[in-house]
Amino acid sequence: MNKAKRQAVIAGNWKMNKTRPEAKALIEELKPLVKDAGCGVVICVPYTNLEAALEATKGSNIKVGAENCHWAKSGAFTGEISADMLAEMGVEYVVIGHSERRQYFGETDQTVNQRVRAALDAGLKVILCVGELLEQREQGITEEICGMQTKVALGGVSKEELSRIIIAYEPVWAIGTGKTATADQADEVNGFIRSVVAKLYGDDAAQALTVQYGGSMNAKNAEELLGKEHVDGGLIGGASLKAEDFSVIVKAASK
Repeated sequence: MNKAKRQAVIAGNWKMNKTRPEAKALIEELKPLVKDAGCGVVICVPYTNLEAALEATKGSNIKVGAENCHWAKSGAFTGEISADMLAEMGVEYVVIGHSERRQYFGETDQTVNQRVRAALDAGLKVILCVGELLEQREQGITEEICGMQTKVALGGVSKEELSRIIIAYEPVWAIGTGKTATADQADEVNGFIRSVVAKLYGDDAAQALTVQYGGSMNAKNAEELLGKEHVDGGLIGGASLKAEDFSVIVKAASK
């Protein structure tokens, strides 16, 4: 982390977990543990929990995000939620391009770009996910994949709008597998992503960009990962569902 240049942000991605009462209980447990955080704290929750999360986090330092949004403002898209709907509720962040959305629900670099555009137009802040598959890493094309995903996703995004984007590098092979990129691997790819942004927007914009690591960051490895220059926080999956574990990661990012 380089807090002199950019904010560290720890964001929890709850995925398809927690009923509304469970969500409220988790947030109430979490609030006192992270109230003095020296970093941004975000929880990205299922659509059904958004209202409960917004209510439970009122007056706290915890920001609320959604896990996806559609690119259209409205229309015949059964089961989808628009960015405007999220913004109207008071949601501040939205995760876009998560590998599970790409893997299971057919999202492409192009639809990720459309969703980013819709979210920015609605006034939301975006946590943009990029990352390679295991076979792509083994083929030595991690940089090509992450570079392409970053460039396509940011198509049509202005330098001013970039200030509302966080990029989360999440190697697909390290999500929910218990495998984690080494701290050096995470730092290397995060740094490469920053260099791609520098070519698009200039070095000052790239240095101000928060680039998280997402891929089995947990209470045990967070401090080592967050000690790296280009790792500006984390997009946390499983560990975000346990208040104590999540708070340990927040504390590591607060140093």
